[in-house]
Amino acid sequence: MKLANALSQRSELQTRIRQLEVRLNNNALVQEGEQPAEDPMELFRELEEDYARLEDLVARINRTNNSTRTENGAALSDLLARRDCLKGRLGGLRNFLNNASAMVHRHSASEIRIKSTVNVRQLQKQVDSLAKELRELEETIQEKNWTTELL
Repeated sequence: MKLANALSQRSELQTRIRQLEVRLNNNALVQEGEQPAEDPMELFRELEEDYARLEDLVARINRTNNSTRTENGAALSDLLARRDCLKGRLGGLRNFLNNASAMVHRHSASEIRIKSTVNVRQLQKQVDSLAKELRELEETIQEKNWTTELL
């Protein structure tokens, strides 16, 4: 199985687990004399089986990510950590730039002038550079996902 297929299965399992948890909660209480729509103990059994499958799959994905190397020798797990941090940095920077570049309209010359505290153009260039780095990193990760066999 390719790593990309394992990642897809992981996502499906996580979705199924969330749905089972909702179904379980929906059947936690019933009116006296009534029966639940689904047997909670059966739902618990399914949930336990899915968690066991997920745990095995995540462990295999993690082992694969740790042992898979790129052309420059970096572990795929290191690239994933880099990607997560780049996404966080980009999100924070973009948010800040949205605020720093917002136009404040004055109705008269006597109103207080509001100005940016940073050089928006310079920070926008940094955002563009980080976005390009993230794009290239995503391509490398995706290429590895589709060519790497799961351990």
